[in-house]
Amino acid sequence: MIGRSRPQSVRLAAVLTVLLTGYSTVNAAAAAQKPASTPASSPVAAQVPSAAAVVEVAPGVYFAQGAVGEPDPANRGRIGNAGFIVGPDGVIVVDTGTSYQQGAALLDAIRRVTTLPVRLAIITHARQEFLFGAAAFQQQGIPVAMQRSAADLMRSRCEQCLDNLQQLLGDREMQGSKVIKPDIEFEHSYTLGVAGRTVDVLYFGHSSGPGAVAVLDDMSGVMFAGGLADQHRVPDVQDADLDGWLQALRQLQVLPIATVMPGHGQAASPAVLSEVSQYLSQLRTRVLKLLDTGAALSDVPDAAMLPAYAGWDQYQTIHRRNASVLFLRYERERLFDEPLGKH
Repeated sequence: MIGRSRPQSVRLAAVLTVLLTGYSTVNAAAAAQKPASTPASSPVAAQVPSAAAVVEVAPGVYFAQGAVGEPDPANRGRIGNAGFIVGPDGVIVVDTGTSYQQGAALLDAIRRVTTLPVRLAIITHARQEFLFGAAAFQQQGIPVAMQRSAADLMRSRCEQCLDNLQQLLGDREMQGSKVIKPDIEFEHSYTLGVAGRTVDVLYFGHSSGPGAVAVLDDMSGVMFAGGLADQHRVPDVQDADLDGWLQALRQLQVLPIATVMPGHGQAASPAVLSEVSQYLSQLRTRVLKLLDTGAALSDVPDAAMLPAYAGWDQYQTIHRRNASVLFLRYERERLFDEPLGKH
């Protein structure tokens, strides 16, 4: 079990007990009234796909890998990873997908694995490919949890994200999707026991984004990294506090982690945490050097190339944008004498 503030964990556990007791009743009623798949009367029934493909990566721990690239009609926007943990008393889901339909597909996949109830869905960070599927969970009486800062970020911008996805993927693909109101908003790291299996929710402060968390299953050592780590995909720094992110990765590297389920890409060894850290450090070093030599912003995307990462997904798009974002951020921080790495 990971160390944390005991009083806050106790208070949160009490809140979870009350909420989940009520939701288990709703969930049971919903299951009694509905078949496993979305009923034909639902506006999205014809569009709900067969269950998502999931792989058991450790006993009771399942992983649904997203597509590579950016969201587009061909991949239906389903580029983010998700997964779930099956305990003796129920299921904990980690991230919910890009749309109501993907959330429903994930629920179908869970039902093919176990008849145990889904006790909770955790959204690890406020990115569109991880959160809009939560509507399917709440429709079935399953509570959704987010760190408070991530929930605030979602509220501030994700209606626009949803509009953009509807334009990109079409109204039919995104039917039923919405910006949800989390049932549970938490402040600090805490331990879940709601499924009869100890699961740690790890929060390190502002890192890859406000409110980004990782989820560690103590029994297997499998960690769902969310926005904190991608596998062979360029991490996006737009929402990041770079110093906080590097510190979070250092803290994760000392934990008893056997396997990392990244936010994007394939399941990986804990070495992926070091790989992400090295990329971020090299990016920062390169951008600061360009700033020191008086480079123009227009030259930064080409001048900041890091050939060692040229084979990573989204290198030509996210990496180039990362370089420009950091250049502007560091330039502003020097002008206003603010600490490097902060917003």
